[in-house]
Amino acid sequence: MTTIFSRYVFRQAAGAMLLILSSLSGVVWIALALRQFEVVTSQGQNAGTLFAMTTLALPNLLALIAPFALLIAVMHTLNRLNGDSELIVMTASGATIWVLARPLLLLALIVSGAVAFVNHIGMPWSLRMLREYVVQVRTDLLAQVLQPGNFTSPEKGITFHIRERAPNGDILGLIMHDTRDEKSAMSYLAERGQIVKQESGAFMVMSGGHVLSQNSAGEPPRIIAFDRYALDLDQFDEKVGDDKDLRPRERYYSELVAPEPTSKFYQRNPGQFQTELHERFASTLYPLAFVFIALASAGNAQSTRQNRTRSVATGFAAAAGLRLAGLGLNNVIAVKTALIPLLYVLPLAGIAVSLAVIMGYRRQRPGQSRFSQFADTLSDLMAASMSRFRPGVPGAARSGP
Repeated sequence: MTTIFSRYVFRQAAGAMLLILSSLSGVVWIALALRQFEVVTSQGQNAGTLFAMTTLALPNLLALIAPFALLIAVMHTLNRLNGDSELIVMTASGATIWVLARPLLLLALIVSGAVAFVNHIGMPWSLRMLREYVVQVRTDLLAQVLQPGNFTSPEKGITFHIRERAPNGDILGLIMHDTRDEKSAMSYLAERGQIVKQESGAFMVMSGGHVLSQNSAGEPPRIIAFDRYALDLDQFDEKVGDDKDLRPRERYYSELVAPEPTSKFYQRNPGQFQTELHERFASTLYPLAFVFIALASAGNAQSTRQNRTRSVATGFAAAAGLRLAGLGLNNVIAVKTALIPLLYVLPLAGIAVSLAVIMGYRRQRPGQSRFSQFADTLSDLMAASMSRFRPGVPGAARSGP
């Protein structure tokens, strides 16, 4: 009987979680697509590029969405079981809350494993692929800006002019004038140019040309001839910094544990690497914490005449507050790495408090809600403390000699 009930609860919770996770992922995907819609409208990309970039950005948020989908599914399952009097029947037959908890905790372990997979493999891979798409879009945009016979300025202080395009896409008769630095001006002239895409960025490879540079108006220009010259196109994009190192979220486990010493980003932000590493492990505890919170707030059998809205709302608020506290703690730990254990203490504390509430079900008087029990316990503790200072009460503290 217990095995049949456990399978039944697992199927109900798993089905609800998959439906809720698909819905939340769809909402997040639409929000990301709206943010990236400029890729199609103003940067000349097709819908396939928009779909790929939006989908690759989704795994970065799945580790945050999945535990909340599990929380909503567990709350829904517990409410439905109680509404159909199934929890009441199981409790009346002598079953404890752990009969209900076992299938839900098994589902939480599966979600934790999925979160770990996304954190250590799925997210770094998708963000690296997204980086390549960004380079492609940026390169394609510059290629579209360069039109034969026109002077174009993709950025203030930069002017391009090309004579024509070859059938293979090469640029013929290239002139580029760079006056972004007020103290100097540089001009590039080349017979042929070709845009080359690499993992490190996009480059304009020029052949057979000259570079004219002038540091001040009074000095004569300097002319340097070249046979082949590569120009980094990322410097013409304000959104691209000089540091092309992989960010912590784009790195795999081994790259977080032992980052290359030459990484400028690691030299400037070593705390972010440690924070990201421990956050990936600590985030796998939140599905378990959310299930325990749901069991503590809505796992007790109640009469259908009792209002469970307050219990469910309290459970949601506790879970959301716990996760938001964990996210806020990441910013603090990035600066002060000595607080890293708090990343694990926070979800474990949520589990411990929930267990204390669950174990209190056994001492709960019939017909008494959890909040009434908590209020009575708090009142008893306050009364016991105050009685020590009341004169005339046995065992009370004396006010005088």
